[in-house]
Amino acid sequence: MVFLFFQQALISVGDFEKSSDWSIIRAEVREAISLIVYPPGSSCFAINPTKHGNGVKPIKEACMIALRDRFGWNLETSTNYATRSPGKVDATKVVDNHLFALEWETGNISSSHRAVNKMILGLLRGVFLGAALVLPSRKLYPYLTDRIGNYEELEPYFDVWRSVLIKDGFLAIFVIEHDQVDSSIPTIAKGTDGRALI
Repeated sequence: MVFLFFQQALISVGDFEKSSDWSIIRAEVREAISLIVYPPGSSCFAINPTKHGNGVKPIKEACMIALRDRFGWNLETSTNYATRSPGKVDATKVVDNHLFALEWETGNISSSHRAVNKMILGLLRGVFLGAALVLPSRKLYPYLTDRIGNYEELEPYFDVWRSVLIKDGFLAIFVIEHDQVDSSIPTIAKGTDGRALI
């Protein structure tokens, strides 16, 4: 299973972090992450330690499939709460006529910044009740697609996002790592066969 290295609240204004809704969502996200294994059929998530040799999209897709099929999340949700559409959200769950948004980082560090900005804008507009970003740790980063966004590169900007004046909203960061390295297994293809990883 993919190892959830840690999770933290970046923004927590209001009562959502203490709510049963967040307890359920957090448990669903954690379970969806924990279901991801590699190589297929194993009980852990091992990675070939080839520098920049492993694809990211199959890992993300495995989590998205689990969220949709096990817990009823919607995938690739269209949003329109800005002058220009900020783009689709990887996964959403309806909570009290609002959405909880989840983004899984598959791009570079600039993409990570855009993902956080998109979610914070959704919180400011009152479209998102809460949101979360999943991204790899610096320890996993060297084995994934070159220049993939990662926690350690994003962390210095947390104070900028924490300073945004939000009346009510919640944003969490989930950081993932591999269970072990294994140079004898194939690298993860840079495709989208996420179902093979769960």
